[in-house]
Amino acid sequence: MQDSQLALDPLPVHVAVIMDGNGRWAKERNRPRLFGHKAGVDSVREVVETAHEVGIRHLTLYAFSTENWRRPSLEVKGLMTLLKTYLGGEVANMLKNGIRLDCFGQKDRLPKDVREVLDQTIADTASCDSMRLNLALSYGSRTELIAAIQKIGQQCADGELDPAAIDEQLFSNYLYSSGQPDPDLMIRTSGEQRLSNFLLWQLSYAELYFTETKWPDFRGPQLLEALQVFAKRQRRFGRTGEQAETK
Repeated sequence: MQDSQLALDPLPVHVAVIMDGNGRWAKERNRPRLFGHKAGVDSVREVVETAHEVGIRHLTLYAFSTENWRRPSLEVKGLMTLLKTYLGGEVANMLKNGIRLDCFGQKDRLPKDVREVLDQTIADTASCDSMRLNLALSYGSRTELIAAIQKIGQQCADGELDPAAIDEQLFSNYLYSSGQPDPDLMIRTSGEQRLSNFLLWQLSYAELYFTETKWPDFRGPQLLEALQVFAKRQRRFGRTGEQAETK
């Protein structure tokens, strides 16, 4: 790990991941889609562990989108069962490693039993401060943005907020990610190269990393490889290369 650590400078503070390819991974093996999702849970465990080990402070995993509710009911039910099992089985490790769980998305749309376990895990880990693990569940960025605009608009209409006071920081405070830094690095597995309604506001200046590796095969070494690529990128934020180098 020490050799890998040397190549990870600078390290992103916040990494966001679109975990893609479970179904295609299973199809390649002539197995049902749920088989791929189960294998994907093992990748979640290893990626979370590796991220924690190297010092990632915030990790956001796109686990279930608002669009995913359109999938066959049997698959959705299986995914919810896997989520509940994962949370119940990982809370001890989260507490041991100081990992705080949070949720981005419409928790009210989740099944009651899943929501109860999720809320309990969030409460149990609320004081952990080594790493923040955000699960994007029933999440859609456009829905998130509209909800933020509606809240701001209502406060303006009620006279509680001056429209002239609205800036980027204030707007960010109305998002699920309020209080957390925007992602420095976004990883998407399985070869697709699109954002799929994921953190559209927060990813404005993130470095994007796409890999052909499907999520069940994306483990610790693959995460380290992505972090090494990130370390070689020059982040300019509108400046020239020379200005960035002399920052």
